Amino acid sequence: MSDDTIEYDVLALDAMRGVIRTVLQRVQKRGMPGEHHFFISFDTSSPSVLISKRLKDRYPDEMTIVIQHQFWDLQVWDDRFEVKLSFNNVPERLVVPFSAVRRFHDPSVDFGFNLQVFDPAARAALQHAHAAAEGHPGVPLLVDQSGGADEAAQDDGDGQGKRSAEIVKLDTFRKK
Repeated sequence: MSDDTIEYDVLALDAMRGVIRTVLQRVQKRGMPGEHHFFISFDTSSPSVLISKRLKDRYPDEMTIVIQHQFWDLQVWDDRFEVKLSFNNVPERLVVPFSAVRRFHDPSVDFGFNLQVFDPAARAALQHAHAAAEGHPGVPLLVDQSGGADEAAQDDGDGQGKRSAEIVKLDTFRKK
């Protein structure tokens, strides 16, 4: 198998971040439409995230914010957004680069996605799994991002489940 020089995973992440950016830009210009609201989880340890020491101490790794009724001064740039929210009646200004966002969900329409970054070990493992599958034409390679390792069984019609595909769970290779 040739090297993945296109880096589809990076392109997909950029596209998903673009969805978040566009949605927030629309809210910035027009206000929150209807019953929409957003749960945005982000990596607080990212060096470009700006939050108070109080919030950083409380959420050292990840934080989820809700943008719904009580938010102020939403500003959106190409690479980040800024918003003011209240935490226990204390107003806080947050600056979050899109590269730090890990999850986005709009429960009003049950739309959302996870943004996971492939590290080099995960990419190498995925390429290895694809190379192994190439030696077995017709055997699907299943990729599961939920964590752990597993195998898929396929029934060839004889009632005996046989191993025919390997599920590569990318969380196994991600930094924790």
